[in-house]
Amino acid sequence: MNTLEDFYYVLIFLVVAVVFTLVPIVMAYLLSPRSRGSKTNATYECGIEPFGGAWIRYSVSYYVYALIFIAFDVDILYLFPVALSYTKGGRIYEFYSLLVFVLILVLAIIYAWGKGVFTWKRKIP
Repeated sequence: MNTLEDFYYVLIFLVVAVVFTLVPIVMAYLLSPRSRGSKTNATYECGIEPFGGAWIRYSVSYYVYALIFIAFDVDILYLFPVALSYTKGGRIYEFYSLLVFVLILVLAIIYAWGKGVFTWKRKIP
């Protein structure tokens, strides 16, 4: 088989990907309602009229809270393959290593809780 013929599949895949990308964008442009007015570029906040500016300083604790959430979310994601391996009959060593991993996660949560990361401090304008 010619090497150029092998790339036909890649070309077809690329064309299909471009078509599937552009068709929804064009359809949304053609079918969407068009309105111009004073509220076209206004910020929409769940039906409530926005107040104050959007460029305010947030406390560092919000970012720490988000980073802890992402870290634990990724750690839990790694637990799924381990849980699936236990359906095939895992050894006791694997169970204890998983238990140590979860214990370290619990200790990290206790540490963050002690530092006050999970307390929600909201400033009302």
